[in-house]
Amino acid sequence: MDIPKELLSEEFLSQFKTEEDVSNFLTKLHARVLEQMLEGELDAHLGYKKHSPEGNNSGNSRNGKYPKKIQTHYGESVIDVPRDRCGDFEPVVVPKHQSRGLSIEKLVISLYAKGMSVSDIEEEMREIYGITLSTSSISIITNKVTQAAIEWQNRPLESVYLIVWMDGIVFKVRDQGKVVNKTVYLCVGLNREGLKEVLGMWIGNNESAAYWTGVLTDLRARGVEDILITVTDNLSGFTESIRAVFPNAANQICVVHQIRNSCKYVVWKEKKSFSSDLKKIYKAPTKELAALELDAFEEKWGKKYPHAVRSWRINWDELTTFFDFPVEIRSIIYTTNLIENLNGKIRKYTRNRLSFPHDDALKKALYLAISEIEKKWHRPVFNWGMVFNQFINIFADRMRT
Repeated sequence: MDIPKELLSEEFLSQFKTEEDVSNFLTKLHARVLEQMLEGELDAHLGYKKHSPEGNNSGNSRNGKYPKKIQTHYGESVIDVPRDRCGDFEPVVVPKHQSRGLSIEKLVISLYAKGMSVSDIEEEMREIYGITLSTSSISIITNKVTQAAIEWQNRPLESVYLIVWMDGIVFKVRDQGKVVNKTVYLCVGLNREGLKEVLGMWIGNNESAAYWTGVLTDLRARGVEDILITVTDNLSGFTESIRAVFPNAANQICVVHQIRNSCKYVVWKEKKSFSSDLKKIYKAPTKELAALELDAFEEKWGKKYPHAVRSWRINWDELTTFFDFPVEIRSIIYTTNLIENLNGKIRKYTRNRLSFPHDDALKKALYLAISEIEKKWHRPVFNWGMVFNQFINIFADRMRT
């Protein structure tokens, strides 16, 4: 549904003398748009357009319309809602038993958040709702998300986070005429209510410990005074970067990352036995017994795979931090699975985009994806009552209220 040019002419616009005149016009226009969208929804529901011969003997057909009073951003109005003979048509833009219609703006942003490209949204609006929105118009709507993303990225944070998981995820972005890999740095914090929240996202050319220093500095600038435990991969220099900004944080290197890296050096037929022996190390009940298991592991595999064993020795202190905590906390911090799960869900929302035209487009898409994912993060982590009390006992002087 295009807005006729005559409706935008100077002669037409001159008839609006007051703000009320403009408001009344927008109310009527919005009502007509909603009616067109409902007709498009019914076309999609029935599988054929109005007056189409395909509807003959189809088993269902149009059955007139009924008036419905709705409340919109522009005020109250009455629209004609089409219905089908079988009575199973469920409108989306103006749901049954609700007086508020879905705004076009929200619909466009919702489709964009689900991973649809601007051109995909244009086609969807035209085919399903019978509305013609140019790609530039859709971009204008989605660009409103940019300001919301900026405000979210710079929002004040809590003074203390019990755990912060950190990891990077790579996307392809066009930069200076070339498509290159860029790393999005993500931090997920566990607050004192046991709830997870994404603290922010930062885009860099590649993952490095130096860039992480900047990320952590930004967290401090936004109000974070202390992090009790950090969980990271075994990127070289990562621990030093954390200590430079949050010197009292206990750092745990992801055991799963370490195992994956160790297994890179092992021939396929020995991986099962090799992994089984590694499991004895991180499944040991204490750090002392884990050290004995590492000695046994080195005696068995050290000569054949010296680099794999050496990596465990070099990273031993950060790999075994979780042994300093009760079992309930250990299960939360020994791996970065939580943030990798977040990365996997982000991939689902962005899988239709092979690359992004620029950094802002990437930020916009990720902000919307994160917003959708966080809607389900409304419950504390498992066994939170016990976990919280353990944190209080261990970090009594740092658990500010």
